[in-house]
Amino acid sequence: MASSFLSFSLLFITVYTADGFLEYAVDRCQFNSTELGGIRFIRSYYYNKLEDIRFDSVVDRYVGYTEHGVKNAERWNKGPELTAARAARERYCHNNIGIDYQSALTKSAKPYVRLRSVASSSGNHPSMLVCSVYDFYPKQIRVTWLRDGQEVSSDVTSTDEMADTDWYYQIQSHLEYTPRSGEKISCMVEHASLQEPLVTDWDPSLPESERNKIAIGASGLILGLILSLAGFIYYKRKSQGRILVPSN
Repeated sequence: MASSFLSFSLLFITVYTADGFLEYAVDRCQFNSTELGGIRFIRSYYYNKLEDIRFDSVVDRYVGYTEHGVKNAERWNKGPELTAARAARERYCHNNIGIDYQSALTKSAKPYVRLRSVASSSGNHPSMLVCSVYDFYPKQIRVTWLRDGQEVSSDVTSTDEMADTDWYYQIQSHLEYTPRSGEKISCMVEHASLQEPLVTDWDPSLPESERNKIAIGASGLILGLILSLAGFIYYKRKSQGRILVPSN
C-alpha cells in the first residue's frame, strides 16, 4: 500500500521473566479512508526485538521470518488464529478509524506567518518577498499576494503543502517585484482555522536586529565624539594654565 497511509498501532506486550526473554505483538492499521477497502491491517509478533511472524491483510495469511516463526505461521494459517486476524481489520481497525478520522477532521490549528525579503533569483525584478506559513492543520490552505489591496497573479511561485514530523503543515510563497514608492504589499492566508483571512503587511524598514546594530554603532560613535571633545577641552585648559618663564 502507499507509504502516505496514516496509521496507528496498539502494542501488546507479554514479558517472560525466565532468562530475561521478551515477546510482544504490535497491531497496525494503515488507511487512506474510512472505507474497509482502504484499510490495511498488520499484526507482527516479535521475540527479543526480532520480528518472527506477521499477518498482513494484503497477503491474507501469516508469514514466518525465522524457523520458529515459519512453524507457527504454518500452524496458525490452518487454525482459528487466521480467522481472528482476518476479522481484526473490520473489528479493530474499521471501528477505531471511523472514530479517530472524524475526531481529526474536527480539529484545526491556526497558521503563523513570517514575511521576509531575499535576493531575487532572476533578473526580471530586483526584489523578492517570501511568505512562509507554518504549523497549520488541516492541509488545505490558500496563500495569495496583495498589492494595494489587489490580488497579484504574476511573478508568484509557491511550494506544495509540506508535512512536518508533528503532523502540521507548512508552505512558502514567493513574490518577485519592483518596489514602488508608497505601495502596500501583503501576504493573505485563508484557512479553515481562521474566521477571516490573515493578512500580513510587508514592512520595508530594517528588521529589529539590524536596527539594534545601527543604534549600538551610533551610540558608540556619539560616545567617542564626547570623549574626544572632553579630551580636547582638557588639553586647551591645561595649555592656557601654563606660566611662561622668560629666559635671560
